[in-house]
Amino acid sequence: MALVGPGPRLTAPASPAKVPRVDLDALVRPILDLLRRADQRDVRITDLAGPEAHADAFAAIGAPLSLGPGDAPLDLTTLTRAIEAVIARSVRTLHPRFFNQNFAGADPVAVVGDFLGAALNTTMATYEAAPVFTLIEREVLARLAALAGWPAHEGVFVPGGSVSNLYALQLARLRVDPEARERGHDGVPLVAFASTHAHYSFEKSVVLLGLGRRALIKVACDERGRMRPDALAAAIDAALARGQRPFFVGATAGTTVLGGFDPLPALADLAERHRLWLHVDGSFGASALFSSGQAQLMAGVARADSLAWNLHKMLGVTQQCAAFLVRGTGALRAAFATGASYLFQPDKPHAELDSGDATFQCARRVDALKAWLVWKFRGEAGFAARIDHAVGLADHCAARIAGDPRFYLAAPPSWVNVCFWWIPPDLRPFAGRTPEVDATLHALAPRLKAAMLRRGEAMLGFQPVDGGPNCFRLLFINPATTIADVDATLELVDACGREALASGD
Repeated sequence: MALVGPGPRLTAPASPAKVPRVDLDALVRPILDLLRRADQRDVRITDLAGPEAHADAFAAIGAPLSLGPGDAPLDLTTLTRAIEAVIARSVRTLHPRFFNQNFAGADPVAVVGDFLGAALNTTMATYEAAPVFTLIEREVLARLAALAGWPAHEGVFVPGGSVSNLYALQLARLRVDPEARERGHDGVPLVAFASTHAHYSFEKSVVLLGLGRRALIKVACDERGRMRPDALAAAIDAALARGQRPFFVGATAGTTVLGGFDPLPALADLAERHRLWLHVDGSFGASALFSSGQAQLMAGVARADSLAWNLHKMLGVTQQCAAFLVRGTGALRAAFATGASYLFQPDKPHAELDSGDATFQCARRVDALKAWLVWKFRGEAGFAARIDHAVGLADHCAARIAGDPRFYLAAPPSWVNVCFWWIPPDLRPFAGRTPEVDATLHALAPRLKAAMLRRGEAMLGFQPVDGGPNCFRLLFINPATTIADVDATLELVDACGREALASGD
């Protein structure tokens, strides 16, 4: 048989392409200025504008957002202006009064770590491509596992808690049905359990795994957003009675809205009794383990089979920095290994340290680097101080709300979350919820937030809880936030509420 070689090249450049020199100092200067001004409260958190206004602003400086085949390259001055425009028109999550998400106040050391990782631009798939980063990742994972109480462990950094939850479900499915890796799903009606306050990624994950949405059974919670063990026990019994096969419990340590921590010891009892995989989604709350005063929230995690832990939430590490940990060893490779021969050669030096065959991904970012740098600089005592500061601010805020007739707690405060309603003057003193009151509070929240966004002085979210009316949620995460910021933000909420009522928006 004749071998057919590649066809002739259509073009062959005679000399290397000329690449314009880049003045890194000029390009980085606006970013450094952003970091230096991170705690300045006179800077707007957000520029409330629609898509057209943003597009027009970039077009005005000669850097339109659109891309096209005839676009001329930007000169350095225009490119710098584009960077400045991105900063000016983006949300300042570093601001001390940014309370909108469960991350805030990025540590500048982490920013440097991200920059360094991007500059070295490698992949975590193999030791030969990332020798130092492989060792760093292993050390960070080992210390996280030790904090969880696991002497034997394995783990990997993944792109967020959603992927950690997906990994946990896949490992759990393969433990109860090892042959599923080869033959696929055989139709046995597997069911998983997570609370009604659990992250929505559990629902996405059962769909992605081919189990279907009905495979996730949502378990009732108490008033703090914690899964009720009695409700889980009843749900397991009901599933068994229907001929279904329970295989997984997804507990939550730090729910997104209320900050609830599921009672892990009681859930572990049930998981062990029924031989279910117990996964703890500690994306938000696992960092409580750094604080001697808050670690009891994670009691029982040592009995879990796996743990999601996002260092980019409570610790100020830049996004994304999410660890997935497994108690014991071997499950990750059993789930994901394919032995791609072009990459994972067993006769290479230190091939036993290659991590790529223990993950779904191949080319992973070096996310552990920024966590390691921050950890080395701040220390575990620094992490503990950050956690304790955040919890203290939440306690202060909840106490202020409880003693002020302008506000009312929507749920008992937990973790660093405080959920509340602003009570309009005609409903004071607050006499409780009725359908009419609920309708008023529900409709008022988006109007009040719109007024707040117009001012740009603070940013917080709102959402309904358990079918109730929209309530506001303050999340205390940024170590630069002070008690004065808490008090000023509550006064701002009141002012924006009165503004919304007066304007009829």
